[in-house]
Amino acid sequence: MKHTVYLYVFDTMADWEIGYLTAELNSGRYYKEGVAPSAIVTVANEKTLVTTMGGLTIMPDITVDECSMTSADALILPGGNTWTEAIHKPILGLAERCIQEGILVAAICGATMGLAQAGLLNSRPHTSNDLEYLRMVCPAYTGGDFYQMQSAVTDGKLITASGIAPLEFTVHVLKAMDVMAPDKLKAWYSLYKTQEAKYFYELMN
Repeated sequence: MKHTVYLYVFDTMADWEIGYLTAELNSGRYYKEGVAPSAIVTVANEKTLVTTMGGLTIMPDITVDECSMTSADALILPGGNTWTEAIHKPILGLAERCIQEGILVAAICGATMGLAQAGLLNSRPHTSNDLEYLRMVCPAYTGGDFYQMQSAVTDGKLITASGIAPLEFTVHVLKAMDVMAPDKLKAWYSLYKTQEAKYFYELMN
């Protein structure tokens, strides 16, 4: 079975926050035997060049209006500087539909603020960069009682993560997609987190 992962792209997106994740999704190098690498489809409001925070340019594959997702797919929302602006309403509408239909949605850093402003974090466990900042920049947010002081949180088919936790974000997404064996995923995370060579050999074995 081949998963399709829809990656939302936009000007100022924090490209490093999803770098670990997209590398493993696209290569599938540590996927379970028989599981094909995931297909990454870039999505934007318009099919015009996007410039990331790191200065990379991306030509989106499809628009939000063209995005048709199934239960086996996933929607990835990277961080960026503009998530409280109206420009992101279309993708947040899609995210809401995905959540309602049980399709995986994973948001990191600024994207969690977009979800909060859209009212999608008011009644379920989640995290972000900082609770007080979330309250300050998102007037519609009332989910403080559900905020968890963790680097990443999975609640059903919704994943949220702090912008300084790209490794943990990646682990939560890969685990939710069930494409890597648990021991291999643990070795992968331990290698990049600790930089200890023993985990490299565990991963290779």
